[in-house]
Amino acid sequence: MIGFLISVFVLTPIYEASATMIVNTRQDQNANVTNDQLLSAKNLVDTYAIIIQSDRVLEPVIQKLNLDESYEKLVKKVSVQDVNNTQVMRIAVKDSNAEKAKAINDEIVEVAPEIIMDSVEAGSVKVISYPTISQKPVSPNVKKNTAIATLLGVLAMFGIAVLRHLNDNTFKSETDIQQQLDLPILGVIPTTESCGVRES
Repeated sequence: MIGFLISVFVLTPIYEASATMIVNTRQDQNANVTNDQLLSAKNLVDTYAIIIQSDRVLEPVIQKLNLDESYEKLVKKVSVQDVNNTQVMRIAVKDSNAEKAKAINDEIVEVAPEIIMDSVEAGSVKVISYPTISQKPVSPNVKKNTAIATLLGVLAMFGIAVLRHLNDNTFKSETDIQQQLDLPILGVIPTTESCGVRES
């Protein structure tokens, strides 16, 4: 219950805007595409990701949108990954403001191609799909957090029960006394319940 309440009412919802771009190793679009060129394009995705997350791309984005945050803070919101190990890369921006995330992604998609082509003269990049916003927050994951909190609660409950059992040094029966103290039992004082007598 605590995990659910924290996820719903305490943690700030984070939205994600994403776009996809395709990487090419040539600028002559009339030439035939070879397997070597496709493989080279896949390998360039990591290089392009570094360029997209560099200050050369993100600083103009900050200035254009008048963002009240530094490059170091913005770069943590931007991720670039290949899609299914292909020459297509996915650019994602996460922010608590969905429209802001989309605006940042829009500017990255606008600024990045020219800088990439200028930096990597043998390659180019084109937009496949323009930025879209996730309708639901990508985090926190309420179901996942609740499940983890439930598991931790169960483990804590069993842990406490085991510790209480291990630390319990009281005698529960006459057998415990005989085993622990190695003394004979001379007599047992019965309780009223064992004698069948009820308190008035």
